[in-house]
Amino acid sequence: MAISDRAIDQAFSDLKKSCGGVRNDYFGLLYLEQEFGLPRDQALTQVAFGGNDYGFDGFHFDKDRRNLYLFQFKYSESHAQFKQSFQRIINDGMERVFAASYQDQHQNQLLLQLKSCLAENESIIDRVCIHFVFTGDPAEAERSQVLDKLREDLENKKYLIDQRFARTVTLVIEFRSSRTRKVAGTTHLRKTYSYPVTLDETVRREGPSGERMTVGSLRLVDLYAMFRDMGQRFFERNIRAALPEDEAVNRAVQQSLKRIVLDGKEDPRVFAFNHNGVTLSAEALTDHDDHKRITEPRLLNGAQTVTTFARFLKANESNRRLEDGREALEQIHVICRIITNADPAFVTTVTINNNRQNPIDPWNLHANDMIQLEIQDKLRDELGIYYERQEQAFANLSDEDLEEQGIREHKAIELTRLAKTFLVSDGDIDKLTRFRDVFDDERVYKQVFEPGRLTADARNIVLCYKVQFRLGRIVRDIVEKGANKYAYVHRSRNLLWALLCQAILNDSKLESMAEEFGQGLSLEAQFTDWLGALATTRCRFILSDLVADKTYAAKATEGNFSFMRTNAAYKRCMEIAHKRWRWVEKRLR
Repeated sequence: MAISDRAIDQAFSDLKKSCGGVRNDYFGLLYLEQEFGLPRDQALTQVAFGGNDYGFDGFHFDKDRRNLYLFQFKYSESHAQFKQSFQRIINDGMERVFAASYQDQHQNQLLLQLKSCLAENESIIDRVCIHFVFTGDPAEAERSQVLDKLREDLENKKYLIDQRFARTVTLVIEFRSSRTRKVAGTTHLRKTYSYPVTLDETVRREGPSGERMTVGSLRLVDLYAMFRDMGQRFFERNIRAALPEDEAVNRAVQQSLKRIVLDGKEDPRVFAFNHNGVTLSAEALTDHDDHKRITEPRLLNGAQTVTTFARFLKANESNRRLEDGREALEQIHVICRIITNADPAFVTTVTINNNRQNPIDPWNLHANDMIQLEIQDKLRDELGIYYERQEQAFANLSDEDLEEQGIREHKAIELTRLAKTFLVSDGDIDKLTRFRDVFDDERVYKQVFEPGRLTADARNIVLCYKVQFRLGRIVRDIVEKGANKYAYVHRSRNLLWALLCQAILNDSKLESMAEEFGQGLSLEAQFTDWLGALATTRCRFILSDLVADKTYAAKATEGNFSFMRTNAAYKRCMEIAHKRWRWVEKRLR
């Protein structure tokens, strides 16, 4: 039976004086009572009331199933509500429960009860199940790119559970609905990835917030063993995976491996001198008698080396010379930097900076930023449109993939085009001439992809985004009003785009137009006609007044229209628009 508002209100009224907390805390209490048939007195000791819970709202231990359940409760249909809770569990909660290195006198009483339960039952706990319980659709939560990324970060903390129990314990993560009793189609059962490695001649350096970098010489076969076991998960922190094998960098590595292993013409020790090295992040790097053990490694830089090595082994698996050269193969080392004790944001920064030496566009370096994942979720949830934050990702999706992800459109919004849309809608048109700098300058990037974008009407974003595909037609519409008089419009496309965005956002028919044309990426004839009307009856006159303005008239007479690429020209246009039609600057946020 679904938990009702009335039941929550009643529990809150009955218990708030003795238990405290807020109304929604009592949703978890009722869930435990219903799900496990617990008497109220027992359930009250297994639910958090108030804060300082480190992300865990409740727990229960099932002795028969040997399962320890940890809960995060949200009395909401929105899976987005789990984002902050996920981060608290990742950053602090898992360590607080399973490996606290310091004490917090203000921690929630729930955590004390949970630790007592762990101490009493640690020998019989076989599975730790973390359930995210809300009233919405678990399948929608499962499709969220934001929650998928956070779930992977949480899974990487499993090693803390194994260390706590001194054995391998299964970790299960699920999204569950209290209303429908549904569980997401995918249940994530997780094992800990941990490998012995030989890391010679190491040096260590501490970071500003306790991060640790260990530098040493690592065998290439050890890197390959991690990749072979983990697959693409090994690359999940990387900006990109493998380039085609005919790229110059991959051909060079292939030739070097051939000379060392198959031909015996080159000493394996030379490889490390000729190679840039690789960078890994890991949850832990521990010392043992004759080796080190790396836990949950992720390759931040060096995917080309690992995948080229894998291709080399595959291509020569039946080549007898490969076996003859096995000793040389196992002596090939690369310089390796291993980053530990670092939060995800720090690791992302390291990843970006470690990939700058490769020929890669700066916007690709931001493809996995949290704001990009959140935009992807927003466009999918609100409009069923795919956001292509990773270059060429959309082309690799089948119709079945799109349907599974809840995508209804067969066109995608692209990261770079969306960035330009945000820039022009903000009137920041001069940055379009230095577009790469937007992604190289962290301050500018954060202004373009600010959190406020997530609160904008997605339909309005689509309307402004689609304008760029009709600029050629719109320019022609204006020029047709006077070929000589408006010839300069060809040189003011970005300014025209910015003005059209403001024309759209200031139009009295915006709501109806957003409903009709803002829910998909099709370029409807009626949409184009609307843009054409705005361009010829509004933007045309604004531009005409601009070139006649005393600030720019002399330059226009000389045929110098470079001023139309400046923010100052946009500001003057908006002053003209306000005087003519009372436009005000509106932004997509």
